[in-house]
Amino acid sequence: MREQSGHSRADGDTPGRTVPARGDDGRPPAVWTGRATNRFQWIAALAGAACMALGVTLAVEAPWPSGVAALLMAVIGCVAAGLLVLFGTLAFVHVAVKVDHRAMEVRCGHIGLPRRRILLSHVVGAEFAPRVTPRQWGGWGYRWRPEMGTAVVVRRGEGLVLRLGDGRTFTVTVDDAESAVRVIRGHLRPPSAPPTPPVTPTGA
Repeated sequence: MREQSGHSRADGDTPGRTVPARGDDGRPPAVWTGRATNRFQWIAALAGAACMALGVTLAVEAPWPSGVAALLMAVIGCVAAGLLVLFGTLAFVHVAVKVDHRAMEVRCGHIGLPRRRILLSHVVGAEFAPRVTPRQWGGWGYRWRPEMGTAVVVRRGEGLVLRLGDGRTFTVTVDDAESAVRVIRGHLRPPSAPPTPPVTPTGA
């Protein structure tokens, strides 16, 4: 299946790669892939690295005899905060989405974690969300809000929303989300039965 570029609708994003939402025969493709990237997350990652570097500098150059306990706490705090920010942002620099006839799979970051796989047998509907923002979900990354469900938010902009059979929802920001919604709906639609051949009356 020939790939085409997705169309990003958010500021600060890098368009992903998607496959067409329909095959030559009008059916959804066997596999749809898309992604979303936020290059501004690298700024936060650099801030985390700088915080770690500050902790290392304090450990190496500061006069330890002047206040061991306070200095130790400062070093540990800087390193821990830097690690938290660094890995927390790198995990959500981009998100990759894959849809086939069985499930939708979401992988985050360069190592694919965190990861979420939702069987389409658990999905009752899919909707296009024209604007998903971190403000709606309380921040970036893997989010949960009791009144809204769960979400993977790597940038502001378009996304898709799955409605699950248990009443919960799952939202993910991804480029060309409308195509993903069409593909998912196509897989959710039961295959049409072949037309029944006309019955030829006997004895005619």
